Amino acid sequence: MKIFNGRVKGKFSKILALTLALLLVLGLQVAMVSADEITGDLSGKLVILHTNDTHGGDVAAEGQSIGTAGVAQLVKDYEARGAEVLLVSAGDAIQGDPLVNLNKGLNAILFMNEAGYDLMVPGNHEFDFGFDNLKELEQKAKFPIISSNILDKETGAPVFKENIVIETTVGKIGIFGLTSPETLTKANPKNVASLHFPAGEELYEIARQQVKKLTEAGADYIICVAHLGIDNESEPNRSIDVIENVDGIDVVIDGHSHSVIEGDKYGNTILVSAGTKLSHVGVVTIDKDGITTKLISASDYSSVDSLVNEFIAIEAAKIDEMLSEKFAVTEVFLDGNRDPGVRTKETNLGNFAADAILWAANNAVGGGVDIAITNGGGIRASIQIGNVTMKDMKTVFPFGNTVAIVEVTGAQLLELLEASTCSTPVAIGAFPQVSGIEFTIDTTVPYENGAQYPDSTYYAPANPGARIKNVKINGEPLDLNKTYTLATNDFLAAGGDTYYLLKNLSSYNTGVALEDALINYTSEVLNGVISEEMYGAPKGNITILTAPASENTETEDETPEAEEQYIYYKVVKGDCLWNIAKKYLGSGTRYMEIYNLNKDILKSPDRIYIGQVLKIPA
Repeated sequence: MKIFNGRVKGKFSKILALTLALLLVLGLQVAMVSADEITGDLSGKLVILHTNDTHGGDVAAEGQSIGTAGVAQLVKDYEARGAEVLLVSAGDAIQGDPLVNLNKGLNAILFMNEAGYDLMVPGNHEFDFGFDNLKELEQKAKFPIISSNILDKETGAPVFKENIVIETTVGKIGIFGLTSPETLTKANPKNVASLHFPAGEELYEIARQQVKKLTEAGADYIICVAHLGIDNESEPNRSIDVIENVDGIDVVIDGHSHSVIEGDKYGNTILVSAGTKLSHVGVVTIDKDGITTKLISASDYSSVDSLVNEFIAIEAAKIDEMLSEKFAVTEVFLDGNRDPGVRTKETNLGNFAADAILWAANNAVGGGVDIAITNGGGIRASIQIGNVTMKDMKTVFPFGNTVAIVEVTGAQLLELLEASTCSTPVAIGAFPQVSGIEFTIDTTVPYENGAQYPDSTYYAPANPGARIKNVKINGEPLDLNKTYTLATNDFLAAGGDTYYLLKNLSSYNTGVALEDALINYTSEVLNGVISEEMYGAPKGNITILTAPASENTETEDETPEAEEQYIYYKVVKGDCLWNIAKKYLGSGTRYMEIYNLNKDILKSPDRIYIGQVLKIPA
């Protein structure tokens, strides 16, 4: 638990009975709290429970997800001890699993209604089914959806309520919302074409104005619920950038980067985030002595509200029955992990997806399609060895994308590859999983920004070909002047992620759903078996250089023998890689160094267990 002793602001007032609150975001794994630790008299305290990036993980699963029914029970647990409770979400709730995807997010909103959410800030994935759909869901929600930086492109007016002030037992709580400017390209650009998402200094100024408005409204505490994240690729629009440039915010509840942050203090502002898929629920407690923060982990909390749990279980059973039929078998684990994985390197699942897209495009138009690219960020889960069902496909590829075809020149293709690997080896959702293309990424050469793409947070490469080398198309060297026919998904064809260049090229949408392309490819080409021979390992389409060639030219005799440069650490209750990295390496952001050193025993960087012995870099 993090304790921040601070001033007591303003007068104490009555509880205003109804609505509102706040939610935050994203994560890895942190301090753990069991039900029997929610003890003592909590009268006179305000508890803000926050979630973020739930992505359809609403079903409670012991040790994995607290579930929305568990969130509802946590509210009851704290209220039973006398606390006043607000329940908030930092976004990305309506997409990510067939449970919520199949009715375009309606189930997620209904589940949140049952749990008693007070407030939600939309994330980029709230726009996956269109802005009009989100506005319809807003009408179904029994809680307000707020954000101060989603503006109508024509009028400049906010399209959601900007902020809210709530009377609580500890005084007035002012809450405002911020949504990532990356929504411009991390949702389908067509879905947000009528909207403007201010970025950089314009974003900071909006936040400053919100602090001013809430202060003038008499707020004793000011909380920003943000879907911004802390990933390097999101700079300068991260939550930490806002904190650095905006004074007067007491707590930022964050999402978007799936980070697990128990409570990091930057000046007078506390940053918290609760991971993803309800692996954690965040707790911010405010009383006369100050602010404390902690995370409750699914590893230690498994209670559920029985009525909410039954409501969710009935809907989940319907989906499972609808999608449970087996259509294939995979002999190999298909790697859809995020980082390291489809956002950092070529994987066998990336190969499978790109091959299927290329085959489906050729099948749709009678041939003539040369190559395929799909973005790693569009792959949302792995596929385990064994039976493969429609539910697996809709979980791994949840966006309802279709196969599109675009003609590009070799020069344009080079720009696409350069831009989509701009942060490599650091993870980026745009990372290209390819078929029919081979290339090398030289990460020792810094990516140099050219002009910023319009309506985007990304920049064109100043020198296409500076980092991307040795490009081959179906075994032949890339011809910059030749026109190639590219198969992709409709999100990229519309200019999503770093692929703005495609937005202005004529494209043909085949109408073939991505999951149908994958299913039909598996059935008709692979005869229902994703085999070890075909996809047992990545094909070697992408080579990533991480050290200058001169460093790799030593002879075996000249290479010094490597020594083990690590210490051993035994995992105890309350641990997560973020906290271990913070303690031993000086920064929680270095957690992937520990994961990479222990991949032989860790299946995922957000899943560690008491008693495991980990190697820690010395």
